[in-house]
Amino acid sequence: MSNSRRGAGFWLRAWLPVVLGIGVIVLESTTLFSSQRTSGPLRTLYQALFGPVGDLDWNTIHFYMRKSGHFLGYGLLALAWLRAWWMTLPKSVFLTDAVLALLGTAMTASADELHQTFLPGRTGTPWDVLIDCSGAITLQLLVYVSMRIFKPKRLARVT
Repeated sequence: MSNSRRGAGFWLRAWLPVVLGIGVIVLESTTLFSSQRTSGPLRTLYQALFGPVGDLDWNTIHFYMRKSGHFLGYGLLALAWLRAWWMTLPKSVFLTDAVLALLGTAMTASADELHQTFLPGRTGTPWDVLIDCSGAITLQLLVYVSMRIFKPKRLARVT
């Protein structure tokens, strides 16, 4: 289908998940989701599931929970970008779409970390961008391997 014949519904289906994913990241990038503000609720949830935890142990657990959130959240955003490019560029190969998805994810992560440097109680760090991009690459590789195994014709875009 040519771009000129695609209606608003197509573009909405293709790109709305990306917009919503970026919206979630924008919300999470505020002071409402700083480490100081998320520690209490996450600790309550953790202790309800796994029992009491000391302060020193909690600080380590909380750190890894937040970094895992970066990894998974940006990995899912990368899949939204990948899907959008896959739909928008029907003649492209997976690698092209994956690189575009990674670039979109990296730009979003970089903008997010830059934004956080201006907020009290937040710190922007290039290490978080690296974690974000690692999540993006990992989830895209999982999709690629799954498609190679279960849908090789779709991956090759054979019609």
